[in-house]
Amino acid sequence: MNDAASTPSVLFVCVHNAGRSQMAAGFLRDIAGDRVEVRSAGSMPADEINPIAVAAMAELGIDITAEAPKVLTTEAVQASDVVITMGCGDACPFFPGKRYEDWELDDPAGQGIDAVRPIRDDIRGRIEQLVNELLR
Repeated sequence: MNDAASTPSVLFVCVHNAGRSQMAAGFLRDIAGDRVEVRSAGSMPADEINPIAVAAMAELGIDITAEAPKVLTTEAVQASDVVITMGCGDACPFFPGKRYEDWELDDPAGQGIDAVRPIRDDIRGRIEQLVNELLR
């Protein structure tokens, strides 16, 4: 049984918190379950999650319809062990002692499902690698 202190926490940040970061969070929850604490946020959150990202995840049996874009807070960064940014640039606050990664991924906003699938699959591969690193 994990206690909170031993559970790693990951924060995914992109500009709108509607596509990439939501797909990444969905994969991490699906693969790691409660072994990793998952957060996501955006520097300028959209009004709603990208419906094409929802559809792309649903194809793999992962439901992210209950998620909503959230604004990035300093507290969320401070509370996370790993901060993964996806093109939010300088909007992400930096704290010493955190692990930061920047994942260069195409933005699924305004794209059709055929363009979003490869982004989704790229994210899945990165999440699988991250889970292996965090839980080994």
